[in-house]
Amino acid sequence: MARAKPLAELIEACIGPAFAAQGFASTDILAAWPEIVGERLARACQPVKLEWPRQKRADPTSRAESGTLVVRVEGAFALELQHLLPVVIQRINAHYGWACVGRVVMKQGRVHSGLRRPAAGVIDPARRGEVALAVSRIEEDGLRDALDRLGIAVLASAPVRR
Repeated sequence: MARAKPLAELIEACIGPAFAAQGFASTDILAAWPEIVGERLARACQPVKLEWPRQKRADPTSRAESGTLVVRVEGAFALELQHLLPVVIQRINAHYGWACVGRVVMKQGRVHSGLRRPAAGVIDPARRGEVALAVSRIEEDGLRDALDRLGIAVLASAPVRR
């Protein structure tokens, strides 16, 4: 019997070639963009493609050169992003663990509005307490926080019962 595959494996196989054509090794830069640059920056800019320098010869001793990240940015935010570019480059490289981005080029345009979060629903304090109690026994901090956020999101999206 075949095992169930995570959705991430299937999505990577489907849209991976399109991302590779834009210079991205995987689709995770778009998914992780708000965590890399922060929610505020992610609402005003998004990565478009990663351009790699052409290699003259295949030399196994040479170090991989940094690429140029092309970022689409809302017009009014371009000046502020220009001042924050060293921080953005540092965060991207820290996320990937090597200096993969050496330069960022900004292209003005509309940023996809899918990154904006809808307003959070009102959660009953008693139900919120149930979620907190359910996850309180989990020892690992990251897992506990993630499950707590998931419980809150489920409660916020559930219809109110009366």
